[in-house]
Amino acid sequence: QKFQSGTITVGEFFTLLQVHIPIQKPRHSHVPANGGISAPPTPEDLIYSQYIYRPKLRIYEEDCQALSEKIEELKEYTTIQDQLLVNVNRSLWEVMRTCSDEELKNFGVELNKMKSYFTKESKILAHNEKATLYSKLLQSAQEQHEKLKSRMEKLDELIEEAESCLAALESVNVQQVRACFALFSHHFFPFLSELKILEAEEEELQSVLHSMGLVCLCRELLDLETQNEQMLAEMDQLREEEKRYRDLLESYKVMVSFFPLFSFTEWEIIEWSEQQAVFTFLYDSIELTVVFGPPIDGDTFGEDPSRNIVSLSFESLLDEEEAPPSSCLVQRLIFQFIESQGCWQEKCPMLQYLPQVLHDVSLVVSHCRTLGEEIEFLERWGGKFNLLKTDIDDTKVKLLFSSSTVFAKFEVTLSLSASYPSASLPFAVQKRIGNIGEEEVSAVLADVPTGHHYLRRIVSSIHQTLLQDPR
Repeated sequence: QKFQSGTITVGEFFTLLQVHIPIQKPRHSHVPANGGISAPPTPEDLIYSQYIYRPKLRIYEEDCQALSEKIEELKEYTTIQDQLLVNVNRSLWEVMRTCSDEELKNFGVELNKMKSYFTKESKILAHNEKATLYSKLLQSAQEQHEKLKSRMEKLDELIEEAESCLAALESVNVQQVRACFALFSHHFFPFLSELKILEAEEEELQSVLHSMGLVCLCRELLDLETQNEQMLAEMDQLREEEKRYRDLLESYKVMVSFFPLFSFTEWEIIEWSEQQAVFTFLYDSIELTVVFGPPIDGDTFGEDPSRNIVSLSFESLLDEEEAPPSSCLVQRLIFQFIESQGCWQEKCPMLQYLPQVLHDVSLVVSHCRTLGEEIEFLERWGGKFNLLKTDIDDTKVKLLFSSSTVFAKFEVTLSLSASYPSASLPFAVQKRIGNIGEEEVSAVLADVPTGHHYLRRIVSSIHQTLLQDPR
């Protein structure tokens, strides 16, 4: 019924056909209870273990490993008997379920014949494997036999050599021993005497070396003393230089303290000696030379405030042909101030008045330098203020304004002086186009206060008041 319904397994199918295929299960060996307890091995046991048991065990382990691998490969086929025949070989099941009982019986007979054939084949394979195993064991035994034999031969040689040595020792008599001792003494005692001589020479050499070391040490000490004297001389020289530099430093401090920093420090000192001092102003374009009188007694550095001044002279170093017009104007205004002061030697008869002179000149130089910068600014950016042209004539500045917004064009001439910017500037207006004239410009300038950037503020005020769209 199972066979017809397809629920019969492969094992049941073989049983139905009277084909029995037993599968042997592996048998595990166990060490006996007293197998691990043994007496200490004897030399014979060690020889057996090294030359017989261990090589044989190694071969058995290799064979066992190979058999285990084959068993692992065949294990997967043992489960086929528990699987359904229809799943293992469906075509066989479909054919066999239509067969009669007689046909099934004949098929079982054929399967038994095949089983018998394969059983014989497996026995043959097993015998071949055993033959291979035994051949390996035989070969290993022969190799170990050869090793043991060669070792025994070496031992025999050693024993023979030891016996010959013993025989030779036994044959030596007392006379030979004495002769050997005499020979030893003949060679050894002279060696002892030579050793003593060498030790004495070594001591003498050490004493000589010690003396030489003392001599070298004395020489080094002398060299060090010489170097020390040289260093002391150099130190004295350095002290003298230090003193000289300190004197120069004190001179510099006195000079700096004598000329305090002012709000308008426009001068630079380029020379200070016992005879004269030289100062420069305005980017080295003006030079002031101060000539001193004879030094006063006790005035080491010539810095006594009561020291007389013989002369003060100003000199222009500006190249007027190469310099821009604004620089020439500034130079003229500064020298206008210098000439207006009369005799400078009367204003500064002694050294104590020199700081005030430097301050006064620096103040004028600072204002005139600012004026020059204002003129350069207007020459470059005058278009922003409807300033068409800026022209310089001696100490006058001509400003040409033009504006299409108010349809006017006029020229303002400002007369500059060294008192700029503390005083109002005289001016003149020349009308060219439009209705803006002296009256309108005068009204604007009256509202511009004097002070820093006076000229720029005049131009800006004219631009904002007169040249902008009245709307």
